[in-house]
Amino acid sequence: MMSMKQKGKKLYQPLEAYMILYRALRSFLQLKKAIQFGVLDEQLKERIMLAVTEVNGCAMCSYAHTQMALESGMDHDEIIAMLNGEFKDIPDDEMNAILFAQAYADQRGHPSKASKEKIMQEYGKEKTKAMMGAICVIMAGNTYGIIFGSLKGRITKQKDKVDQRSSLLYEIGMILLLIVYIPVGVIHAGIAHILHISAYPM
Repeated sequence: MMSMKQKGKKLYQPLEAYMILYRALRSFLQLKKAIQFGVLDEQLKERIMLAVTEVNGCAMCSYAHTQMALESGMDHDEIIAMLNGEFKDIPDDEMNAILFAQAYADQRGHPSKASKEKIMQEYGKEKTKAMMGAICVIMAGNTYGIIFGSLKGRITKQKDKVDQRSSLLYEIGMILLLIVYIPVGVIHAGIAHILHISAYPM
């Protein structure tokens, strides 16, 4: 698997990382149900997750989702191409979903109103919510996967595993914050669920 340590956007700051975690917690069960009931198929979910991972540059997630994508039936060459930012083999009816997922990551979770409206019109409310769930879950995976993967590289003295955008202080600080973020995020997501507040207003 290619090294992604030179790729990706600037790493997320504490408040950004909290909101990313909250959206993932709020979205996880909805995504699971969407897949269970066929609103979103496994291959589209994995294409979305690979596309977001390519933007954020998480080596740990690229490895994990390569395995998951293969298990979903995706072709190996398509997977490698996606991790290199090439989308030539994506089905035509999924292309706009993949481009939106990349734009969401590239714009740090703040896509334009026009792009959100276009996706809603093309895929409908339920499928759009499912796709947003996949985006939010992998955004959290990338955000914290980079941190844990890089710290592991430092501990094991594998320099090629250390993300050059990161630092030891950033990694330790974000992990300590995560200990606080998880229970707070669970409560936040629970309240949002009770009040029917969406994690991602469309």
